[in-house]
Amino acid sequence: MLVRDYMTRHPFMAEPSMSIVEAQRLMGENNIRHLPVVGEGKRLLGLVTRNTLLVDPRRLGSLDVWEIARYLSGLTVKDVMIKARDVITIHPDATIEDAARVMVERKVGCLPVLEDGVVVGILTDADMLAHLMQMMAAGTPAVRVTVRMPDVRGELAKLVGAIAAQGWGILALGGAPAPREPGKWDAVVKIRYVTKDQVAAALSGVEGQQIVDIREC
Repeated sequence: MLVRDYMTRHPFMAEPSMSIVEAQRLMGENNIRHLPVVGEGKRLLGLVTRNTLLVDPRRLGSLDVWEIARYLSGLTVKDVMIKARDVITIHPDATIEDAARVMVERKVGCLPVLEDGVVVGILTDADMLAHLMQMMAAGTPAVRVTVRMPDVRGELAKLVGAIAAQGWGILALGGAPAPREPGKWDAVVKIRYVTKDQVAAALSGVEGQQIVDIREC
């Protein structure tokens, strides 16, 4: 699972000479929040977001409405963009989990994707959520069960073995450290073509493991 598989290819982009009024219109009409700013050969020069396009009222001072209109119409993307040296980017061959880590650690909502300095895509927080939906088969009818187990080798194999023993297939599987329980791990499994009662009966007997949530979704 690499960035190139989940990024938005051929994203909307802006030239530095584009007015901020035009940039706002482009973003509003296409429901996007980030615009890479590129120069010749689609090389990254900067980034504008909805926030960077907001003009600080203090810059307008005591201007009247006509002066404000003239001032805003004269502003370009180059005047407000985040310069390329300050933009956090990522390579298309980076893993999706590395991209998520960078976005969380750097507190950014998007990562322009660069290959040899050229913008080839953009990865946004919305793309990451869409990836999570795919991983967990959101929207596909199934039984979703969360099983808490000791965080030791072999525990996940026990759970998968119990499911396989019933002849069931796994639609989706994920896991994370159990909240507020050090040394425990929560595995989330989605299984199709079964009932909640069948899953509960099959997995409640797995030694050392506990069903903490089960639902049909």
